Amino acid sequence: MSEQASPFPARPPRQAWTFSLRSGRDLNPRMREVSLIGENLAGFTYRPGQDVVLNIPLDADRAARRHYTIRRFDPVEQRLDIQFVLHGASPATQWAKDARPGDVILAEGPRGRTVVSGEADWRLFTGDETALPGIAAMIESLPAGERAYAIVEVAGSEEEQAIETAARLDVRWLHRGGAPTAPSQGLIEALAAFDLPPGVGQACVIGETTTVRAQRQALIARGFPKDRIAAEGYWRPGRVGGHDHIVDPDQLAAFGRSRGEGRPAFGR
Repeated sequence: MSEQASPFPARPPRQAWTFSLRSGRDLNPRMREVSLIGENLAGFTYRPGQDVVLNIPLDADRAARRHYTIRRFDPVEQRLDIQFVLHGASPATQWAKDARPGDVILAEGPRGRTVVSGEADWRLFTGDETALPGIAAMIESLPAGERAYAIVEVAGSEEEQAIETAARLDVRWLHRGGAPTAPSQGLIEALAAFDLPPGVGQACVIGETTTVRAQRQALIARGFPKDRIAAEGYWRPGRVGGHDHIVDPDQLAAFGRSRGEGRPAFGR
């Protein structure tokens, strides 16, 4: 039998890094930030919005692979800050709560295509609390004079975060008053009510997969170009680990399939 070439291009190996915990702090009742210190990170580069794959220790021999967005990176201190949404008794939640200074964790990356890209007259960011670290990182990377809009859903006002940026930013916070839902009707309706500004825009739509898919489809239906939308599902009920790239079938070859990243999810 002849071999058939895979339609998905091979992913080059990710760089592996060793970090140790420097400190941790609770930003609010459901978000904890940890600071990781690495060695020999002179070659570590990333684009705001990208993540690393953390190998969360389960025991002496096993680890759980989880994607977490880089909130910020200080090349002088070689410090990586990551924010964890605290939910249930997941391995990542327990590690973020229990880890102590000096504890070692392995990471791979960075990776991800949900980043600020191309020239734009304005940029739009939407997502829930799982997307907030990435949204904040991308907005804070924008230069003075850029125009940015954000629609962010959290449980309540206590989970809002300050976003420091030189860009001109309008943020709409949605308070759902409870646990996240799939899909989030609040986010879907808020985006539907958002008046698209004139000019060329870029949209970064991230969070729960079915919500992201619905928002992407709604933007396309309003005439927003597909290639100006970065859409990624960070989570969905029933899936453990990985991300969903929300793309059309004709875009699959460009994204590829790789272990631990979640399969591409059709946008339509």
